[in-house]
Amino acid sequence: MRRDCLATPVAFSAGTDQPTVAVPAGACDCHVHVYDGHFPAAPGARLLPPDASAGDYGRLQARIGTTRTVLVTPSTYGTDNGCMLEGLVALGEQARGVAVIDGSEGDGELQRLHALGVRGVRLNLSLGVSGTADLLEPLAARIAPLGWHLQLLMAPDLLASLASVLRRLSVPLVFDHFGRIAPAQAGTHAAHALLLELLAEGKAWIKLSGGYIVSPLHTVEDPALDALAHSYLRCVPDRVLWGSDWPHATATAGVQPLPDDARQVDRLAQWIDGAGQGAATLHSVLVDNPSALYGFAQTELPNSFH
Repeated sequence: MRRDCLATPVAFSAGTDQPTVAVPAGACDCHVHVYDGHFPAAPGARLLPPDASAGDYGRLQARIGTTRTVLVTPSTYGTDNGCMLEGLVALGEQARGVAVIDGSEGDGELQRLHALGVRGVRLNLSLGVSGTADLLEPLAARIAPLGWHLQLLMAPDLLASLASVLRRLSVPLVFDHFGRIAPAQAGTHAAHALLLELLAEGKAWIKLSGGYIVSPLHTVEDPALDALAHSYLRCVPDRVLWGSDWPHATATAGVQPLPDDARQVDRLAQWIDGAGQGAATLHSVLVDNPSALYGFAQTELPNSFH
């Protein structure tokens, strides 16, 4: 049964209900963007969503029961992390950041980003307007002294072609949006096999985010996502993360309808159950794994559901 909830709409999220699953204290949404028109879009940016603030996201947190957040600089801003950093300040100590850099930044700038809560950098080779695959090794070398990770998004064929490079990188790798593997490619594409190998060897993490992006039906309700999610959860559940991808820039661009973020949480719980696991794995995915990767305190936090 759903718990009592004010049926108040949240910006850029369909529905008004809370998740049916009991969300554990300290749960983290590991993939969120913020947007502000005061920050100019990078030349060539293809996603130009409306403003979506940390305050707007806070209302979604209250609805779905998360208390921790990872903000990721979106492709819209290229290497300008200003909007993301403002969001980190607004969200406070229970937020971490993933920045976009070109590798030319000085030590002082990287230390400033670290002090503000940045714990990784993203190289988006799908929609990004900055960076190429040639940056993989230089970026990894640049961020390794900080203990940061490298978050990657790229087409499966490119991912498979970079296997030898990815295997020798000296930093943890994080693949968002199911590794951009389409459900039909699970178990058949070399990129999917590579992701499972990197997970099993403790070199990588996978975000079960953006299911509606990789789904041919453009919805997280797509049952074809189940086997793909199960493959990661059965491989190494301690290396799986979850993210809402709020405010769903591809939805505001007209690619698919706005998802119901409470349903996204419930779908995560369904994938975990379908993979033969239960509440302990849900706690790992939402609390323990993000704490380990992003450096959140291990102490449990109160949330609105308890």
